[in-house]
Amino acid sequence: MSFLHKSIFASIVFSILFIGCQESKDAEESVVIVPKDTVKEEVFPKLGHDAPYYADSMYYGREKYIEYYAGNLPIILSVPHGGREVPSEIPDRSYGTMVTDDNTYEMSKVILDTMEARFGAKPHMILCRLKRTKIDANRDSLEAAQENRFAHRAWQEYHYYIGSAKKKIESEFGSGLFLDIHGHGANPDGYYDLRTWLGYLMPGSVLDQADEELNTSENSNKTSIRALVDSSSFSFIEVLRGKHSFGSLMDSLGYKSVPSKKYPGPEGSRYFSGGYNTARHGSRNGGTISAIQIEAPKPGIRENQQTWSNFASALATVVDEYYFRHLGRRIKN
Repeated sequence: MSFLHKSIFASIVFSILFIGCQESKDAEESVVIVPKDTVKEEVFPKLGHDAPYYADSMYYGREKYIEYYAGNLPIILSVPHGGREVPSEIPDRSYGTMVTDDNTYEMSKVILDTMEARFGAKPHMILCRLKRTKIDANRDSLEAAQENRFAHRAWQEYHYYIGSAKKKIESEFGSGLFLDIHGHGANPDGYYDLRTWLGYLMPGSVLDQADEELNTSENSNKTSIRALVDSSSFSFIEVLRGKHSFGSLMDSLGYKSVPSKKYPGPEGSRYFSGGYNTARHGSRNGGTISAIQIEAPKPGIRENQQTWSNFASALATVVDEYYFRHLGRRIKN
């Protein structure tokens, strides 16, 4: 090959290499790489951003996982385990109880409507629409949300709405009742206790004690109805399971309950004495809102629309009478 031909060939090769490199460089420059730390997480608004909460209005938390019906009665209904929503953004919890309390979500709405018809005003009501596999609103935040920020936000909203309702009741009425609505099922051995279990933070083994042993100020101060007992003209044991107790009033309307005058304790059998919500939102540690955990069996109560309606009517009657006997006034005068 002549010198001339070699020069032409070298020029062609150089041109090809230059163009190839330039195209490669342009292609690299057209790819936009976003560093991880520039991808912003969703910023949640401040809790209470949707306040003020007006009576007879409905409010939702993020993604409508939590519902809050603002009321104008000194009653709060809490429904932590009746939800059925299973969003993919929240993974299933890896530990803890996962069982849904069937129909408590639906039944509690009937209770709200029944109380409104009875008293001409509404109780406050907070419901969790998430399935218990995603969140447990009746546990502390660690067990409830298990490090998922969306579940944790829902947990915060749930308890914030309850706190707001409590403040309003204390301001307008001075005292009130918090009812945590649950459902219990068959025992592991297959036996189904058809009584309603009322939880006051008194373990079953303590309830199984005799009246004389149980009726002490020390025991009274450990209950979630401490403020109500302090306001009542009746003794602690009478408020807890005597003739004027919540359980005895329920029993008089056909709903056998523990504790009550007829069924003072679980007698060693399975029984739930109250959980996180009863402890946090009751009056054991202060305040004037007293709490009762209501664990209703499914047969005869949570079964269908008719049993919900019957139970709701009885509950409204009992709440009014219990409030009157121990706090000295009707729910709605």
